[in-house]
Amino acid sequence: MARRLFFLPGVGGNPDFWRPLGDRLPVDWHKTYFGWPGLGANPPDPAVNSYDDLVGLVEAQLGGEPVDLLAQSMGGAIALTVALRHPDKVRRLVLAVTAGGMDVSALGAHDWRPEYRREFPQVADWVIDQRPDVSHDLLNIHQSTLLIWGDNDPISPLAVGRHFEQYLPNARLMVVPGGEHDLIHTRPNDVVDAISTHFA
Repeated sequence: MARRLFFLPGVGGNPDFWRPLGDRLPVDWHKTYFGWPGLGANPPDPAVNSYDDLVGLVEAQLGGEPVDLLAQSMGGAIALTVALRHPDKVRRLVLAVTAGGMDVSALGAHDWRPEYRREFPQVADWVIDQRPDVSHDLLNIHQSTLLIWGDNDPISPLAVGRHFEQYLPNARLMVVPGGEHDLIHTRPNDVVDAISTHFA
């Protein structure tokens, strides 16, 4: 059966972030690449003023057939929220270097916000100030989940991935040696087989 895949980027909001990986997946799988209005270099949308509005953009595309969600970094909080709200519509998850919105500073994470603000000074304050935390609901997310982490990521260290592996009931962790925060975009060949198998 053909799969429906939704690709969710991180706070950079770039709809092309996942494309190198998506292009390596079966051509008969239907792929939707999301971009986030007002995040990164994307123009704003007056209707998008919170992370919950981003969740709404994904929910609006769900339809009747189950989907698989692939999410990087902040996109993981969006994916987990959608999975919680619509367990009958989300089949499986791939979460790459996410934090689920939780405060990961105690796990050694570098604060990305000052550098992000310098690179994208036009972004709305909510992008920096809000934290869509779903970490307290991890035990209620039962979809089969593939976690992908690098061991050289200062923004979402491997300890964060191990935390998710511990608290998500049906998760397994794949570690990419030397992988950094952008490993999905820069090293798709290292993860495509695992993702294909996960969704088969």
